[in-house]
Amino acid sequence: MDTIQYILSPREAQEAEQKWRIVKRSVDARQRELRVHLTILTDDKGHPIAKDAPIPLYEPPVFQDVHHAKRSVIIIGCGPAGLFAALALLEHGIKPIIYERGKEVSERKKDIALLNRNEGLNPESNYCYGEGGAGTFSDGKLFSRSKKRGNMQRVMELFHYFGAPDTVLYEAHAHIGSDKLPGIIKRMRECIIEHGGEIHFGCRVDSLRELKVESLKFKDTPIILAIGHSAHDTYRMLAQEGVAMETKGFAMGVRAEHPQELINRLMYHLVENRKSKDESIIDFVGNASYSMVTQVDGRGVYSFCMCPGGHIVPAGSSEGSCVVNGMSASHRNSPYANSGMVVQILPEDIPGEDPLRGLAFQEALERLAFEHGIEPNIAPAQRMRDFVEGRASKDLPACSYLPGIVPSRLDEWLPAHIGKRLQQGFRDFDRKYPGFLTNDAVIVGVESRSSSPVRIIRDPETLQSINTPNLYPCGEGAGYAGGITSSALDGINAALWIAGE
Repeated sequence: MDTIQYILSPREAQEAEQKWRIVKRSVDARQRELRVHLTILTDDKGHPIAKDAPIPLYEPPVFQDVHHAKRSVIIIGCGPAGLFAALALLEHGIKPIIYERGKEVSERKKDIALLNRNEGLNPESNYCYGEGGAGTFSDGKLFSRSKKRGNMQRVMELFHYFGAPDTVLYEAHAHIGSDKLPGIIKRMRECIIEHGGEIHFGCRVDSLRELKVESLKFKDTPIILAIGHSAHDTYRMLAQEGVAMETKGFAMGVRAEHPQELINRLMYHLVENRKSKDESIIDFVGNASYSMVTQVDGRGVYSFCMCPGGHIVPAGSSEGSCVVNGMSASHRNSPYANSGMVVQILPEDIPGEDPLRGLAFQEALERLAFEHGIEPNIAPAQRMRDFVEGRASKDLPACSYLPGIVPSRLDEWLPAHIGKRLQQGFRDFDRKYPGFLTNDAVIVGVESRSSSPVRIIRDPETLQSINTPNLYPCGEGAGYAGGITSSALDGINAALWIAGE
């Protein structure tokens, strides 16, 4: 088998995708005319292979029955790192035993619905905690900037095996959607249990020492630590038990929301009010996304977790804090486009030597945002141009954030090293895409959970904690990944090392 590459118009690409086996697809919006890059599978003579040809898309996984396996591994956390570690262990005949502090996805949905209606926060079941991790109800993007972590395509194949659409196998920026991902996660759980693995929900691990002595069989059992980046109480427990950690760089800022129609015009070079042709383009390539980055006073300012056709959601995990994030359903068809707009923060930007000082900084900003909103989850917000030009917003545009927003002077209360850099960053982005800086856009505070401010130090070869034997920190919460796919792959790598591969 071989491949051939084409650069086509959206209409031509749509026709090709209906006929041929696509290996890779990406949209190029850099020029005035939109182009789609397609890589098509061919036979030995260079002829394109039909979409419905009886050729396996990939080699399916083979999971072993581990009901009576001689080896077991404890996994703390049922996010992508924990789930994919468990699946990899099943492939090698090792029993995974997962402890998850939150609930399974169907019950978790109920708590999230209450949160969106401003009817209360369950600190153990929310957008951060529960089966599938933070990514389950936060868009379901399946792409990573990293190319050096291992077999990322295998992660996509496993998602597809459990029900994701064919597009995850070839789209450059694959996406499942927060409406579809819970069902896929549920099927992963059912597979793990069917083959003899265990998953215990509502089980927060408050002590590694107690876990190890809970049963004699756990004494020398490896532990994969697959916590998410919001498990602040777990970080503090690990520090008390002497697990080696360090402060790492992270980023914080706001979530910015524009009308999706405006972003489509800016990114796809569309003409305002030219509906028919534009709608046919968007039907195929989807609502436009963007990726922004600039440098301001020696720190990066960039977009993060951009959600075309999406919603802003309340992503806090404790009372008295205000945290926002973004998500999109599979069709990405809401009238809003939102993205985190964050500023790079390095360890030297926060005084002190405490490895958890980044957590304290993060929590202080979340409490500040809460104080400038309205209890329990109405978030502080400001029109974008008002924020940049330093004036109050008398009113606010319509916003996708269901709990509601209230006018606030983010330009005054955000720490200057974040607020001033964001102001300049928005000016820079507007120079590249004139019209981006507009009062039709709103910024909502605060976006503070873009990544973990802590790294649990591990040996780069064995992936084992440098001072806690049999502890394998992995995923986003351990400080070694940044999203669903990289976390999943990090979990797989930990499992493979334990399995001896």
